[in-house]
Amino acid sequence: MPKKKETPVKKEGAKKEVKIQNIVATASLERAIPLVKLAETLPNTEYNPEQFPGLVMRIKDPKTSALIFSSGKIVCTGAKSMKKVKESIQKIIENLKKVKINITFEPKATVQNMVASGSIGLDLNLNSLAVDLENTEYEPEQFPGLVYKLPDTRATFLLFSNGKIVCTGTRSETKLHEAVDKLIVNLAKRGYK
Repeated sequence: MPKKKETPVKKEGAKKEVKIQNIVATASLERAIPLVKLAETLPNTEYNPEQFPGLVMRIKDPKTSALIFSSGKIVCTGAKSMKKVKESIQKIIENLKKVKINITFEPKATVQNMVASGSIGLDLNLNSLAVDLENTEYEPEQFPGLVYKLPDTRATFLLFSNGKIVCTGTRSETKLHEAVDKLIVNLAKRGYK
């Protein structure tokens, strides 16, 4: 007998809504990169080796920035999806071709950090949460949000009294959603539903 489809139960209370705002990813071009030559040739770059050893390359589409080091290591920031990270790396490779540097493979991007923002749809009493939750910092005179390091994860949250949240520290969309779900469970244990 075929199984009957279960009808999803509509939850009242906490409503998870998160959107990735920034992904920081690293990759390697596996060869030395002449940064001075890049800076002299490409208009979308900044290179001040006295201040910082990497070259900054700004990419218009997708709107991202990359730090490129002479070792061939790159750090890409500003992308809102892994697809955009890969597109940014391809743009870097296209720019390198302009100075006769050919990268013939697709570098593997590794996510180092994701920043997401959104809402959990609950009004929060940050004063009581600062007492009830472990791993928190709350200095309302300095900043209106409560910092909460979620136990057993890499995730750190900024919680605001209106239910808005910022999450940082996760390295995948799956881990991000798991962290937000765990946050909601931890809040529910303290009476927020």
